[in-house]
Amino acid sequence: MLAHLASPRTGGLLALAAVIALLPLVLRNSYFYDVAVLVGLNAIVCIGLNLLIGYAGQISLGHAGFFGLGAYGSAILASRYGWPPLAALLATTFAVALLAFIVGRPILRLRGHYLAMATLGLGVIIFMVISTEDKFTGGPDGISVVPFRIGGFVLQGERIWYWVVGALLLVAVWLALNLIESPTGRALRALHSSEVGAEVVGINAAEHKLMVFVISAVFASVAGSLGAHYSGFVTPAKVAFLHSIELVTMVVFGGLASTFGAVVGAAVLTTLPQLLATFEDYEMMVFGAVMIGTMIFLPRGVVPSLARLFRSHRSADADNKANKA
Repeated sequence: MLAHLASPRTGGLLALAAVIALLPLVLRNSYFYDVAVLVGLNAIVCIGLNLLIGYAGQISLGHAGFFGLGAYGSAILASRYGWPPLAALLATTFAVALLAFIVGRPILRLRGHYLAMATLGLGVIIFMVISTEDKFTGGPDGISVVPFRIGGFVLQGERIWYWVVGALLLVAVWLALNLIESPTGRALRALHSSEVGAEVVGINAAEHKLMVFVISAVFASVAGSLGAHYSGFVTPAKVAFLHSIELVTMVVFGGLASTFGAVVGAAVLTTLPQLLATFEDYEMMVFGAVMIGTMIFLPRGVVPSLARLFRSHRSADADNKANKA
């Protein structure tokens, strides 16, 4: 039992739950809660994106498009057509999953930089449609979003949203960990190592790549819908190419093929700009220096690199004890 609780999977999930439960003790005001909510939403997207990039080895430079579709889909259905927010979220998630299934089939036949360019093009198309269809999306000015309501209960205020997003983050991590440990997860890791080799042993590469592409799009869509209802307003900036790059950077920074690395990457790169605001004109220079330093000294990403150092240290201690004995 204790060994099970101490495992990286269960222990990591319990540690994350403990952090979410105890963090309000140091969150002094609504601003800190707001940052924490944004961290949670970005982490949910990054967990799905990490399944695609870190485990399946398929790059995506247009994932902000799915995030934006989730945000605008819920906003339009709930605010313009009077749908219940939960129904709008579910309908939008289904529509985004269907879109990802349709476009994923031809796109995922590509590899390497060709795949990167194709996903970039998809993100640009989504951005252009949202920016120009003023009648539905509000164009560059954006669109207001009604509060999220379930029956007579309205989700309002940073503190309530903190617990909602925190709970959903735990669910997202749990789902990702279960997928990774399943036969499907092992097939995804085989694809990452060698697509040809995976097909030789009977893995349907096209089917698995499409499946994880749809799953990652669903994660992004749900986070986008929740983010829209939380902020009460959404603009095309959430769909822009820069946001896609930010999401990929969070995944790489935290550590590819590490679910908890995706969470750490989202937490650090969401809060770091807030902490560096005191540097004013030098904020981006300091941010860039931190990124460069991290990639030089922790090349595998923060979590995998630190885990490797910890294992090396424990192994060295065990060897020293054995030699003394």
